[in-house]
Amino acid sequence: MKTLCLISLGCNKNLVDSEVMLGKLSEYKLVDSPIDAGVIIVNTCGFIQSAKQESINKILEVARLKSKDSILVVSGCLSQRYADELKSEIKEIDIITGVGDYNKIDEMINNLSKKNKIIKSNSTFLIDDETRIITGSNIQCYVKLSEGCNQQCSFCAIPLFKGKLYSRSIESCIKEIKNLLKIGYQDFSFIAQDSSSYMRDLGKKDALIELIGEVEKIEGIRSARILYLYPSSTSFELIDRIAQSSIFQNYFDMPIQHISDSMLKIMKRGANKKDHIKLLEKMRNTKDSFIRTTLLLGHPGESESDFLELCDFVSDFTFDRINVFAFSSEAGTKAHTMDNKVSSKIVNKRINTINKIIKEQQKKQFQNYVGKEFDAIIDGISKESEFLFSARDIKWDREIDGEILINENLTDSPLKAGYYTIKVDSLKDGYLLGKAIRKL
Repeated sequence: MKTLCLISLGCNKNLVDSEVMLGKLSEYKLVDSPIDAGVIIVNTCGFIQSAKQESINKILEVARLKSKDSILVVSGCLSQRYADELKSEIKEIDIITGVGDYNKIDEMINNLSKKNKIIKSNSTFLIDDETRIITGSNIQCYVKLSEGCNQQCSFCAIPLFKGKLYSRSIESCIKEIKNLLKIGYQDFSFIAQDSSSYMRDLGKKDALIELIGEVEKIEGIRSARILYLYPSSTSFELIDRIAQSSIFQNYFDMPIQHISDSMLKIMKRGANKKDHIKLLEKMRNTKDSFIRTTLLLGHPGESESDFLELCDFVSDFTFDRINVFAFSSEAGTKAHTMDNKVSSKIVNKRINTINKIIKEQQKKQFQNYVGKEFDAIIDGISKESEFLFSARDIKWDREIDGEILINENLTDSPLKAGYYTIKVDSLKDGYLLGKAIRKL
């Protein structure tokens, strides 16, 4: 039997592409270790330096483990950017493909020859009518809305290798959702590089509002959320429409990167501090809102006063979740050629400072869950222990927002992926522990 080991790195947008490849190679038996695989695929991330290094390390690790007769495929963002370098430096790679041919992976493997080892197109693949094999959950999955990005952020290399915004149709999204419902999926997270610009390339300004309406017409969906809103393309009308929905959670994932007007201008974010605050306050004033953001520290030109302004804002506003990244100088971006670089020592100090604020806020937020009952989703067995189930507040996205460990079942049947009322009993060593009360 043909065997396959697929390693998906990076974001959940990458995961969707990996699931498309699994669908195209459905006749293969999936194995966990590259040692046991006839075909090994590493779907890479090339967003920032740390992600690139992780991808390179994983490729090298797999190259050492693979058998003589197995096929090593490297796909994704890293190979789109650095195909020639990978070909030159890692001879064990048999196929190098970028971001344009996920739906042709079976043809690439079948047509592989010693004369044709490098296959890379200049297009960008966007899922339409392909069959995916969903991983990680039996109830939740991601729906990709678009590829590429029309924003001009100074630090971001994604438009350089993913191209301009390219949206799929609402009809395509609805068809995929209906197919996923048939096989048991009920919780959907909609993703894109810039979800709030969905279909602007097709002349529609607020297409997410239309999409929400169409999704609500589908019988069987129990919950949904939208990830990666962009400040300059998110409207009050969209926030209101999400708040009105009985299916879409009041989940607002808007990476602000910074709050200082000086830095927002340098970063070319397209909106100022006042605009950001208006949007964030609108989100916060929405009932049962959950607000996630991303911060970028150490961008060229970031002064100590800019950083302290950001710290003050984060302390006062209190986001529900925050990801913090250090600036990575990416060739081809505007920031790569900027002066006023911030030393790595200062950047690390700033990250440690703001992480202390975030950690304390997170602890208080988790403490607020203790003793409360609420609707939640159980995704399955926790990675922490085979004796614990992994649950999350129905508003949370899978994995990125954390988990609640279920160690007691008070329902009438064995636990499985689904919707439950749970109660959190305690917070221990940063982990929320609770019990399932009833199935919903």
